[in-house]
Amino acid sequence: MNNPIGEHAAEIGALVARARKAQAGIEHYSQEQVDALTTAIAWSVVRQDRAETLARLAVDEGGFGNYPDKVLKIRNRIMGTLADMADVRTVGVVEESPDKGLIKIAKPVGVVAALIPTTGPDATPPLKALLALKGRNAIIVAAHPRTQKTSALVVDFMRAACEQVGAPADLIQLIEKPSLAKTQELMRQVDLIVATGGEAMVKAAYSSGTPAYGVGVGNSVHVVDETADLQDAARCIAVAKTFDYATSCLADNAVVAAAAVYDALKNLLMEQGGHVCNPEEKRRLQTVMWPKPGVPIPALEVIARSAGEIAALAGIPVSEACRFLVVEESGTGPEHPFSGEKLSVVLALYRYEGGIGQAVEQVNRITDYQGHGHTCGIHTCNDDHVMALAMGTRTARVMVNQNLNEGAGSPRNSLPYTLSLSCGTWGGNITTENVNARHFVNLTWVSRPVKPRVINEEALFREHWQKHGQ
Repeated sequence: MNNPIGEHAAEIGALVARARKAQAGIEHYSQEQVDALTTAIAWSVVRQDRAETLARLAVDEGGFGNYPDKVLKIRNRIMGTLADMADVRTVGVVEESPDKGLIKIAKPVGVVAALIPTTGPDATPPLKALLALKGRNAIIVAAHPRTQKTSALVVDFMRAACEQVGAPADLIQLIEKPSLAKTQELMRQVDLIVATGGEAMVKAAYSSGTPAYGVGVGNSVHVVDETADLQDAARCIAVAKTFDYATSCLADNAVVAAAAVYDALKNLLMEQGGHVCNPEEKRRLQTVMWPKPGVPIPALEVIARSAGEIAALAGIPVSEACRFLVVEESGTGPEHPFSGEKLSVVLALYRYEGGIGQAVEQVNRITDYQGHGHTCGIHTCNDDHVMALAMGTRTARVMVNQNLNEGAGSPRNSLPYTLSLSCGTWGGNITTENVNARHFVNLTWVSRPVKPRVINEEALFREHWQKHGQ
């Protein structure tokens, strides 16, 4: 009688064994050798012909997003990540603090499991491979079955790049014929998991017993206050909402606009290609997007599709210039599904009355439903409004006068490039950082004695004694 669990354990065990052997082969690489390896891997993917091939296959195979934007995503994400890592030391002594008597030494974590979402089979594997190999680790890719061919092709490109610079090809491997059971077994056997994808995938990673970096549910909210440059705000919102048909978890899901600028912003969004739905169109759109009451995930037919395709499904007449759909909203929670993550070129537009505190409350109401810990943004000329939003919301990233997709790294900011945006304990993650190369090494701390510090009891407790006695 066949034992599927045993078969999977053996198959995955063989992959992990090859990965460990390959990783041992580069464990003593110099920083220069590591950087030559990551450069070769990056070039094998960002070459224009390779990026175009991967983008075309990803769209044809998965049906999500669009070809030109995927080419840009592949090239920008990978080159941005390589540039970020250029000055990051991940070999040997990486930090010294003589005054503290401390030295930090970077060492590999081992074998990494990369869980890949169906919306990112092209750019996500190489980005995770770059981060893993920068730390002298090996990586095994668990692709989504729907987009296995795309991930397999990019892995082939990267394996050839390893061999080109004399490194073992098995530093980068892929599960053939992926399944949930095989992915679970992989998570059990490796040393570190990096999970990008849906909530169920991330929870499975955290419950596997293996250390994991995961991401939270997206549902990014963009505030536009009364001092904003409305032209720039509308352009940024439209760019983030429509790029690759909103495959990114950063794409604006809701805009919270001050009452004083609400109508002007709405008109500018229409000029950017937005179609504002009337109440009947909103009702029909909701029925199409959430055909099963109580199921918060939108229907597959609308995820990462063009505005024209979604409008046709809902029987909404739109012009050929329509790039995204806008629904005016006031409520939040399960009874108002437009307040959640829509995974599509559909934007919820809210109005807030009063000061910035009202905007902060509205952002929190939206993210209390979905999106805890992820990202919000603000278009403003008032620094106090920026700090009010940053201090008052439970979000890991607050993007100021940018498009929200720049939260994954941009030439215009200093955030690390990534495709894994962690959300802290708010989103069920271990960190709030953009997962980057520093997360793929273990640090050994060397501690030498220094001049003893004087710990003064009276200085520590004087105020307490004065108020409450000894």
